[in-house]
Amino acid sequence: MITTTQQENGITIVELTGNIIGEVIPQLRQEMITHIDKNETPRILVNLKGVHKMDSSGLGTLANVYNLARAKNGRIGIINVGRNISSLLVKSRLINIFEHYKTKNAALSSLARRF
Repeated sequence: MITTTQQENGITIVELTGNIIGEVIPQLRQEMITHIDKNETPRILVNLKGVHKMDSSGLGTLANVYNLARAKNGRIGIINVGRNISSLLVKSRLINIFEHYKTKNAALSSLARRF
């Protein structure tokens, strides 16, 4: 898994490439927690365009990161969710916890607003 991050309008954009399975999960968890810890009200956009597989541990990591962000009144959005990942989110009943967006611009616009 390769992770690239950038900041845009106070939002951390995390772009993932590769599979979110096995030994890469602790690295992903740590990177996401670092972004949450750095911000008073974290707002993170996760781009899953380059992800084709995710196991239950990867899904659990995203759910855990979501809870950590929400505890700080933060938000996490996702874009470019492929069919396999979408199916996993539906089966696990976690589809409704993440904010889904069709485009990066729509996500950035929405995440820039505070609840």
